[in-house]
Amino acid sequence: MSKQMILIGVIGIALLAGLVWFLTSDYGSGFFEGNSVKIHYNNADKDMIVIDNIPAGVTVLREFSVFGQARGPWYFEASFPVEVVAEGGKVVAMGHAEAEGEWMTEEFVPFKAEVKLTEVYSGPATLILHKDNPSGDEERDASVEVPIFIQQY
Repeated sequence: MSKQMILIGVIGIALLAGLVWFLTSDYGSGFFEGNSVKIHYNNADKDMIVIDNIPAGVTVLREFSVFGQARGPWYFEASFPVEVVAEGGKVVAMGHAEAEGEWMTEEFVPFKAEVKLTEVYSGPATLILHKDNPSGDEERDASVEVPIFIQQY
């Protein structure tokens, strides 16, 4: 074999090993091992709101997007509040998810939220999507909480 063929083989093996590592690694999995990692619904369920791209226990950077669908009553004026709470209870990001369609319906409406941490933080946190409740009536409060792991870069 020529040196060129050997070099191509070594590079191919290295790329394959890197791909296997990338597909099987989960940077934040050490914290969640042995802990119950589930999405928690408060006065809500999967028939009210579904998050499409942020599974429980996922590792995110300090800026990330959240996509999903929520039924029209989850929104008020086509949006609802989103926050990220650090392990100690400190809010490290606040914002709103925006409807991507007609929200005045009982059906599911797609949403998107751009989340950007306002604090420097790395570690376990909770992504919380709140049902918009302009009345402030506690009986109408609802939310979905997703455990996540924030990695700085």
